Amino acid sequence: MPNDFKLLPLPLEEYTLENGLRVVLNPDNAIPVVSIAVYYDVGSRNEREGRTGFAHLFEHMMFQGSENVKKAEHFQYVMKAGGTMNGTTSSERTNYFETMPANQLPLALWLESDRMRSLAVTQENLDNQRDAVKEEKRLRYDNQPYGQVFDLVTQMVFKNFANAHSTIGSMEDLDDATVEDVQEFFRIYYAPNNAVLVLSGSFDVAEAKSLIEQYFGTIPSQPKSSPIDVSEPKEVAQNYQKYEDKLAPLPAFLMGWKIPQRNTKEFYALYLAGKLFYDGESSRLYQKLVKGAETVLQLFGFTDERRGPSAIYIGAIPKEEKDLPDIRQTIIDEIKDVAENGVSESEMQKLRNQLINDEVRSRQSSLSRAQHIAEFTLYDSNPALINTQLDELLQISAEEIKEAVAAFLNTDNHALLDVVPASKEGN
Repeated sequence: MPNDFKLLPLPLEEYTLENGLRVVLNPDNAIPVVSIAVYYDVGSRNEREGRTGFAHLFEHMMFQGSENVKKAEHFQYVMKAGGTMNGTTSSERTNYFETMPANQLPLALWLESDRMRSLAVTQENLDNQRDAVKEEKRLRYDNQPYGQVFDLVTQMVFKNFANAHSTIGSMEDLDDATVEDVQEFFRIYYAPNNAVLVLSGSFDVAEAKSLIEQYFGTIPSQPKSSPIDVSEPKEVAQNYQKYEDKLAPLPAFLMGWKIPQRNTKEFYALYLAGKLFYDGESSRLYQKLVKGAETVLQLFGFTDERRGPSAIYIGAIPKEEKDLPDIRQTIIDEIKDVAENGVSESEMQKLRNQLINDEVRSRQSSLSRAQHIAEFTLYDSNPALINTQLDELLQISAEEIKEAVAAFLNTDNHALLDVVPASKEGN
């Protein structure tokens, strides 16, 4: 594909209600569905020591009913209307989203506005959702092989508590939380002036504006919370840790590097380097470790994208009796090779093709469009970045990737977590 590939810009209209709610409209009448994304500027980064897990708790609490919607009715309304829905929490934000038949837009907006205005933050709901979070932690973290490793290595990479602690939080902190604590958290962070609302899909713009004003316009704004300090020293918090996993059938390891924040040239270069190293069957490490040496049962890597210092993680679960140090050395050698010898033109072309393919596929989904627009609006105050980010990525050069890998990955300043099955400790 040519390097000057261009996509038509998505149509966007951005405005702000008097109460501070930022709204972005992306009309597209290709198919008769509409997606609604509501992003709140609150994630685990907003939590302080002794009060963790609140952001994730609210992902659960937001489905427990409000003034005009009974407990669990949000799900029922959406599904009976032929829609789908969910919500997620990260370090950076909490989001809620629906994709509905186009004629059900009023229902979706009413549901989101009702819980923004009048969530039922009661002792009963706090107690049952606190128990739900505990059960989720047991199922997804405590009772899963390797379930703790990503939280552990994140604490090794980041020193600042705002960045280092887990999204699911401490169960002891949740036990100590009072209903007044939770009500205050809702008042501060679930206000319209701390949120972004995006519509993408088939809708009439004038009608959508009228509905948004009708349902959201009278929700009162709240004083903004203090800015969050997410600054980090250059060094990782801890270089090495051995973790005994009583459920792991095989040893494993996970490595983590601290990298610059999202939406910077260095971040983009390292994001592309990550794709080169571990994204897909044609990636360097997959070809070397899975296809070539056949030493790895599972290879994984991802870029942890944040508004502050971010991270890249690479890890592996080896096949039985295969040598972990050799596998780690292969990873280090590939990083060193890019840092010293750079990236070939054929690899650069493959990266460009992947980026274009990913963007085209993403744009075909109204929900994907809504979520990306919401992120750019919340994080960057610029929804139009959805129309320019691909160009910025395509303009990253092989030399910029080489320099970024040399500066941030080809270094001893990284974390290594060794996972040892309990039965093999000491072998």
